Amino acid sequence: MKAMILAAGKGTRVRPLTYDLPKPMIPILGKPVMAYLIEHLAKYGVTEIMVNVSYLHEKIEDYFGEGHQYGVQIGYSFEGYTKDGGEVIPQPLGSAGGMKKIQNFGGFFDETTIVLCGDALIDLDIKSALFEHKRKGALASVITKEVPWESVSSYGVVVSDAQGRIQSFQEKPSQAEALSNFVSTGIYIFEPEVLDLIPSDRPFDIGSDLFPLLAEKGLPFFAQQRPFNWIDIGSVKDYWEVCQSVLMGEVAHLDVPGIQLEEGLWVGLNTSIDWNGTTITGPVYIGSGSRIESGVTIIGPTWIGHGSHVCSGAQVIRSVLFEYTRVLPNVSFNEMIVFKDYSVDRSGEMRHVSDYDPDEWANARDRRSKRRNEASNEAPKEEKVVNIL
Repeated sequence: MKAMILAAGKGTRVRPLTYDLPKPMIPILGKPVMAYLIEHLAKYGVTEIMVNVSYLHEKIEDYFGEGHQYGVQIGYSFEGYTKDGGEVIPQPLGSAGGMKKIQNFGGFFDETTIVLCGDALIDLDIKSALFEHKRKGALASVITKEVPWESVSSYGVVVSDAQGRIQSFQEKPSQAEALSNFVSTGIYIFEPEVLDLIPSDRPFDIGSDLFPLLAEKGLPFFAQQRPFNWIDIGSVKDYWEVCQSVLMGEVAHLDVPGIQLEEGLWVGLNTSIDWNGTTITGPVYIGSGSRIESGVTIIGPTWIGHGSHVCSGAQVIRSVLFEYTRVLPNVSFNEMIVFKDYSVDRSGEMRHVSDYDPDEWANARDRRSKRRNEASNEAPKEEKVVNIL
């Protein structure tokens, strides 16, 4: 079995994170989502992986390279072009169109292939899914998941008969219109013959173009209803909830990195914590090279990225701070995501750093800042420096 990871989208619903990161590079516990997918594929012996890329493609390619560190081989197919001045212009071809480009170029899809979206955490039993696909003689299989009826409008709904043969699709129907509450998880198993149905002359999508064509032609096209964890990062709100769940230990096989100092507190290398008046209630992770000054309150689930600086009297409550975030004195962040120059609250409302009072937060690497409390420059009275070699 081979694999294809879909990684060419812009991830507009996860902005501001995707202003600077392609969606598959969004970190969970400090590691890109796509890294978990590659590790999962390798676990099942799937070692030949193609990835279609477009938006911010170099960040994916630079991080994963050719996959040797994962024990796999990774190839890339860039969707776009270069202008005369050298500017690279992304131009996605649609999920199916991206597969067709790869097939036309080198015939990669010459055996059964599992296709996955690059922005979800899964623990699917791939061996069992492949067995069912083969047993039914399927040309294409869609892995589905049951969701609450009130949530169907956020997904592509799969309508199938008692044997699992797919009859139709509904793209984000209202609850009243939905004919099923089983939805596509963005995980598909294809035989090579499927590629013959994809045109080469225009963008073509798996969900909105290829699947209706398969159903219309009456080809052996089945849905699988499998029990597995599927955590889709469809929006910033989803990302906040995923981080909370992972830190709470609610997602199997995902362990908080670092060294556990005490119950519910993990730290990276060379982390400095001044315990004078400081309260930390886990689960909390504090990244390497971060500094926590005196009188700080941190309440979990909270993730503080490496190189960050939480100044005296600040409060960080159930939040995710990306690397090099400085929270200035006596500022409170409650259920927030802070990423470079942007913050997003739990409801998804985004604000730029310029919308805040200049004494609230900043880039921890900016040593020119004079906004910090002068007291923060004094030698701490009871500072606990964690040096992990």
